Amino acid sequence: MVFQKERLVYLAVPKTGTSAIERALARRATALFRDPPGLKHTNAQGFERKFRAIFEQWGNTPFQTCAVFREPIDWLGSWFRYRQRPALEGHKNSTAGLSFDEFVDAYLLEKQPPFAKVGAQGRFVTDGSGELLVNHLFQYERMSEFYDFLHTKLGREIETKQINVSPKAPIELSATLEARLRDQFRLDFEIHDALMDGPISVS
Repeated sequence: MVFQKERLVYLAVPKTGTSAIERALARRATALFRDPPGLKHTNAQGFERKFRAIFEQWGNTPFQTCAVFREPIDWLGSWFRYRQRPALEGHKNSTAGLSFDEFVDAYLLEKQPPFAKVGAQGRFVTDGSGELLVNHLFQYERMSEFYDFLHTKLGREIETKQINVSPKAPIELSATLEARLRDQFRLDFEIHDALMDGPISVS
């Protein structure tokens, strides 16, 4: 979502409450990308490469970007549960019948099967070298801090309702797979750990 007057862009990291935030703020947005999902969930590099120059040609103040980041195992758990929903039964993206260990094991493969291709939060918010590209990054587990930020920037209270809630399913990850996940996606865990001290802001 782009807010032209406030010079703010919200980058929608998947599985971080994006649909609820979209519903709450859609009427305020100057531009809103809903479909296809690849456009709605344009990452930080994509925004810098494709869209920043387009929106900044009107006005002299650079846009600031903001996003939300979720604990990596919980984030994968949300994807795992979401892809177990009945609507995906028989589809190549379905995780029905799989354990969470099997899902994470597939996610760690160099060639991921379709059901495990969910991207990575760390890649979403950084450049190719791992440097943060988002100006204001918030922790999903402390959404009130993000809502306070939006309230300050947009001048209105933010009220959201949960949308696209994933089906309930046991999320248990073996110690061996967790260690592999933490090693292979170290950047994601480092970013989330850094957010434990509060939101990250960079110029």
